[in-house]
Amino acid sequence: MRMLKIIRAAQPSRLFFAVFITFALTSLAGEAASLKKIKARGYLNIATEDNYAPFEIMKGGKASGFTNDVVAELKKYADFKIRQDILPWSGLLASVRAGKYDCAITGSIISEERLRVFDFTMPTASAQHYYITRKGDDRIKGVKDLNGLTVGVQAGSVLLSRLPELDAMLKKTGGKLGKVVEYTSYPEVYEDLANGRLDYAINAIVSAQNLISKRGDTFALGEPVSGFGFHAYPVPKGNEDLLVYLNGFITHLYKSGKLAELQKKWFGRAFPDLPRQSIKSVKEFKKLTKAQ
Repeated sequence: MRMLKIIRAAQPSRLFFAVFITFALTSLAGEAASLKKIKARGYLNIATEDNYAPFEIMKGGKASGFTNDVVAELKKYADFKIRQDILPWSGLLASVRAGKYDCAITGSIISEERLRVFDFTMPTASAQHYYITRKGDDRIKGVKDLNGLTVGVQAGSVLLSRLPELDAMLKKTGGKLGKVVEYTSYPEVYEDLANGRLDYAINAIVSAQNLISKRGDTFALGEPVSGFGFHAYPVPKGNEDLLVYLNGFITHLYKSGKLAELQKKWFGRAFPDLPRQSIKSVKEFKKLTKAQ
């Protein structure tokens, strides 16, 4: 698959930097606090990203978004205090891996690379990949029409790593993946899609729908171009008791109807068919995300 890398700013991509730091600091990993230790000391340390709408939004120094509301529910549910730091994405996963935080409650997407150092709770939202076009582009009516066209995606991202799934879909119709242009950030992707330098872009469904809700006069949402994907909370490997505890909390949100309520509030739709299990291995992940 041909890649054309375009660097437009010194700041590294959100997802690339996180993956790089996760592996670079593997040898510096600290010992994760067990649930027993968390209860004994009286608090859970969590890390949350500062800017990943609609999961995390900062405006005027005040946090909002899906994750903010989930954390508010966790504070009601837990029998210990929740200490939360809101951080830039670039070092967040590395800080959890190094033991500074017990887990991340944020809009992270599960990937094969991340599963090598983290286990993930049951998912709280879909991260299946969809294509996005300019509104009114009559050339593209379905996945097969993406044959040979130029696509924009964030460099180093989970979305980039799963492009072979789209290539396989296109090959089934006699087509092939066209030029792939990598960008530092999604605002740059959308700018070039709007001005015609790209034919289409790819993003996870929640982010794609968030874009359409704000700029539906410019962009249109297409069809899935991957198997299933999931947003879930990473916990350092080996901390099974904490993973079970967080799954119990998410199950509580399901049973109370609160999770569906928050999904509709922030994502515009609920995701009732998400897996109700931890995802801890690449094998499990591949089985759950295999394209149908």
